[in-house]
Amino acid sequence: MPRRGFYLVVDPAHRQLGAQPPAAWIDDLMRFHGVPYYVGLLSAAAMHGASQQQPQEFQVVAGSVLRPLTVERVRIRFFFRRRMDVIVTEQMKTSSGYLPVSTPEMTAYDLVRYRKGAGSIDHIATVLAELAERLDAKKLLAIAERNDELPVIQRLGYLLERTGHGELAAELAEVVRAGRPKMIPLEPKSSEEISARDPKWHLLVNTTIEVEA
Repeated sequence: MPRRGFYLVVDPAHRQLGAQPPAAWIDDLMRFHGVPYYVGLLSAAAMHGASQQQPQEFQVVAGSVLRPLTVERVRIRFFFRRRMDVIVTEQMKTSSGYLPVSTPEMTAYDLVRYRKGAGSIDHIATVLAELAERLDAKKLLAIAERNDELPVIQRLGYLLERTGHGELAAELAEVVRAGRPKMIPLEPKSSEEISARDPKWHLLVNTTIEVEA
């Protein structure tokens, strides 16, 4: 009973895990809560083929604040998004049905937006580099125009450019320019000194980006 009143039947094949993989029952759980949701961040990136480093937890973005959920060796972590009307998802088939999963472009935004869930900035850059071939510049722009979050756009554009995919970020740079943002640090929690100022993305570069091999 991962939540009061919500029960799981564990089949023998998954007895060692303690539960079936979350993809098999997350939709039932969220319907039980009555909360809109989608599979996001590293879990979505893995489903789109960026699977160099599989996430240790199943990551879900939800329209309400929900506590993390652990069932034996299975862990689900929830990230709160107030405005679910601006998200872009697609239905992806799993062994138990279809799930709403953030598109590659929405996943790219969320990796930057929820930095703590995505890991280090190097890891974010690595996943973005893997996702790049699935990203569409116009779809990235459309999400940018629907989301009033310039700091996310600034950092995402910079990371795409640094990983060799500047063509995907060209129109994002226009959004940043039109928004006249303040200079912000690339890595808010970094203890490194500012090594450069990037006037294009209005960023104080205070960390070195290394894409993991």
